Order: sequence, then structure tokens, then C-alpha cells
Amino acid sequence: MSGPTADLFADDALQQPAGREQIGEESYVLRGYALPWIERLLPELRRVLAQSPFRQMVTPGGFTMSAALSSCGELGWTTDPRGYRYSPLDPRSQQPWPVMPDALRQLAEAAATEAGFSDFLPDACLINRYVPGAKMSLHQDKNERSYSAPVVSVSLGLPAIFLFGGHERSDKTQKVSLFHGDVVVWGGVDRLRFHGVMPIKAGEHPVMGAQRINLTFRTAG
Repeated sequence: MSGPTADLFADDALQQPAGREQIGEESYVLRGYALPWIERLLPELRRVLAQSPFRQMVTPGGFTMSAALSSCGELGWTTDPRGYRYSPLDPRSQQPWPVMPDALRQLAEAAATEAGFSDFLPDACLINRYVPGAKMSLHQDKNERSYSAPVVSVSLGLPAIFLFGGHERSDKTQKVSLFHGDVVVWGGVDRLRFHGVMPIKAGEHPVMGAQRINLTFRTAG
């Protein structure tokens, strides 16, 4: 795949070993869990991105994020000099964010159930695009109204090193390798753990090209 969303969707060529790895008391990596969903998921993702393309957002501190962002669902995440927040409207178009496709929602709900969170009802899906060199600093997901629901994170494309820390920014972090089709789920006592992504290394994924796309599902409203 060349370009931001170019042929997002050839047949998958990389298969990672399936399995569930526990990385916290209520946190799991589901290896290869999304791979059976890829054929349904990618065309829907393309349609979402055609409606709300990736864009670089600016943090309240005035820094441009290295990961590009879009969203789908009832609420989308946004940031600007006024702060971090969820909004029912795409700030670029002032139109509602794209409806969350059934394939994405069903994958998130199934993964949450697999990790022990059977009542997950996501209303927001953040879509991040990482090109080589892009990263995500340690942060907590705390703009949601309630922390009772888990976070479900789906990795597509280039490998990444996921940093999974504690409840303080200064806590030691685990370095968790994530591959195309892996899903991370964390919630319960782990819901507010700090987490981030180390800079993506250069490479070319046979399906997604020179990028990593991450889908993060949350119950925001």
C-alpha cells in the first residue's frame, strides 16, 4: 500500500500465532485475533476514511501530533489549543463523524468478550495512522465519561512496540511487540494505566504498506 489509504486491502499475507497473553491484572494481548475479520474490516475502513480523512491534530500545548487521526462512531476524539475532548462533529467538515461500521463494532465487542468484558458497547473508534518515525507519548485515556468500560485496540500494518505502564507516568513500562491483527484489551483495575507507542520503524507491510493503522474503541459518552 502506497500513500495514506492506498489499496488498504489486498489479501492478508502475514499470519501471527494465535493466543492470549496477559500483560496486566485485567489486560490482554489477543494475538492475531483480528485476522479473520480483515476481509470485512478493511473495505469499511476505506469508506470511513474517504468521508473523514486522516489529519494531523495540534495538542493544547501547541505541538502537532506525529500520528494522524480520524474517527468514526457517535463521538470522535479531537484536540486543539482549547483542549482534549470528544465531539459528535468532525471539526474539519462540521458534519457528524462516519457511522461506525458493523464489522468494526462487532470485532471490538468480540475481542472485549474474549478478554472478560462481555458488555462492551463502543460508541467511539479512534483511527490513528503511524508512518515510520511516528509515535504516541505516554498518556491515559481519561476523556471518557466513565471508566467502567475497557479500551480495545486493534493493530494493522507495520509492527509496533506498545508501552504499557502503571497508574503514574513515572512507573516502569512493559514493552509489548504488536503485529498486524493483534488486539490489546485493558479495563477494570488497569483501565487508567499509562500507555504509548514507540517510534515506528521503517518497513513495508504486504497489505498495509509503509504504515501502521491503529483502531481504538472506547465507550466515551
